[in-house]
Amino acid sequence: MSIATTPPPGTDEFNEYYLGYVSLVPAGDLVTLLHTQGDDVRRLVADAGESRGGYRYAPAKWSIREVVGHMSDTERIFSYRALRIARNDPTPLASFDENAYADIAGHDAHSLAALADEWSVVRNASVALFASLDDAALVRRGTASGHTLSARAAGFITYGHTAHHLRILRERYLGG
Repeated sequence: MSIATTPPPGTDEFNEYYLGYVSLVPAGDLVTLLHTQGDDVRRLVADAGESRGGYRYAPAKWSIREVVGHMSDTERIFSYRALRIARNDPTPLASFDENAYADIAGHDAHSLAALADEWSVVRNASVALFASLDDAALVRRGTASGHTLSARAAGFITYGHTAHHLRILRERYLGG
């Protein structure tokens, strides 16, 4: 088994909260899927255009810039979790509050292009990490946010989280 051939994680490998994300991962080589998903993000950001970076579809919702920044923050966290778990670190990993992160991150002070470039760098690091994990590391389990998490589940959640936000960006921010 490798990340390329591993089946989706069992529901005992992650918090049920993430089932929606895991279910968004199509069949295939997860490393390739992670890599090619980057093209989707870059295309969507280009379609949005810099002038729409501050757009919010409702008053209390994140701007497009904030969504892209949130995607980078979350990707970093799940890759870090995967690394710690893959390396058999038994330390329970804390949860995070994405709204608190977004409130202080200052993403709207950056260009949409810069945020998309940052996301690409983060994604490339995630691809390299997941490509490097052997079979034993992929199925290794740890604790994150008080729940079991396997390294491979973190990879599936990473892909699914981005797919979720791409759908929201298309539907609610860019009109389809």
